[in-house]
Amino acid sequence: MTVVGQVNKATANTTTGSTGSSGNTGNTSDPTSQAGGKTASDKAMLNYDSFLRLLIAQLKNQDPTAPSDPAQQLAQLASFSQVEQTIQSNQKLDSLLTQSSLQIAQSYIGKYVQTTGDNPVSGTVASVKVYSDGLIATLDNGKQVLVGPGVTISDGPPKTSNPS
Repeated sequence: MTVVGQVNKATANTTTGSTGSSGNTGNTSDPTSQAGGKTASDKAMLNYDSFLRLLIAQLKNQDPTAPSDPAQQLAQLASFSQVEQTIQSNQKLDSLLTQSSLQIAQSYIGKYVQTTGDNPVSGTVASVKVYSDGLIATLDNGKQVLVGPGVTISDGPPKTSNPS
């Protein structure tokens, strides 16, 4: 599970970052830079550049009596360009989804949360962590709740009716 953001009641600030199991925090657009790895975009660009170098080397060293098919080379180049565009689109979509999750998480701060089931939990939300697979609200009593099905969120605790 990867933390992609956290919202706290005390600061009312929204922070973004990517925290893996090692606890390192980095930029969400480049989650592996802290570990010295390459992002998908860097890997795609490396492959794209490598393809261009190979294409030039192939053109320089081709047999003049049996030249390679330029239409096939252009089709391969177009295919690599399409993959690169898809990777960039996915990165932008991930960024939008993260921002949307953080806005939703921020709206939960100060709300009353109540769960049902075997171990019901209730309290006011003090902070929310946005993970790659959902939101976890930390209540003012220190308990944590996975925000999902079966969780009721309201402005305050339910009013008890006193029979007269």
